[in-house]
Amino acid sequence: MARSLRARALHAFLDFFFRHLYTTLAWTYDAVAWLTSLGQWDAWRATALRWIPSRGRVLELGPGTGHLLLRLRQQGRRAFALEPSRQMAEITRRRLRRHALPCPVARGAAQSQPFPSRFFDAVVATFPSEYILEAATLSEIRRTLRPGGIVVIVAAAWPKGPALWDRAAAWLFRVTGQTIAPESAWTRPLSVSEIPLEMETVELPRGLVVVFHGRSPGMPQ
Repeated sequence: MARSLRARALHAFLDFFFRHLYTTLAWTYDAVAWLTSLGQWDAWRATALRWIPSRGRVLELGPGTGHLLLRLRQQGRRAFALEPSRQMAEITRRRLRRHALPCPVARGAAQSQPFPSRFFDAVVATFPSEYILEAATLSEIRRTLRPGGIVVIVAAAWPKGPALWDRAAAWLFRVTGQTIAPESAWTRPLSVSEIPLEMETVELPRGLVVVFHGRSPGMPQ
């Protein structure tokens, strides 16, 4: 009973914390991500680039503070973003404007995307919340992707390594539920989605990253 109460209290606290981290505390997001990942957040997020095609339109769902979107734009890719948080969207726009780049950031939800059908060649999301598992989200991804388009979801990551701080951070990720395993609740909804997705664990020097990726049915146009 005590353990169940602690688990519920922890879940309530994390829900409160993350809700504000993406809105009223959005200005702290980069610092929190850097601290909790021991400086690895950018490397974890960048694993998505392994599967994103070099040509065509790319949609990033939930770009957060815009680091990946900036990188894609700097590489000359036709990247767009859909962000539900007003605060996050504005941080992303400011980041791109500082680099004299277009700011193609739309406000909206992944479950109802304001884009034409078969418009994108790739859709990417890094560290999304549970919205990515909803049937409406997966259906909209399928709708807006061209046949043969790529889906990349960086689902989770956590530190690893022999150093004391790496072990402490890994423990913190486990107790707060920030790690996922193949048998977790993530796998089944994604594996039976309209787009067959494969789970892959990417091993980095000091971290493990769980990525789901797949290709929309049909031949590329």
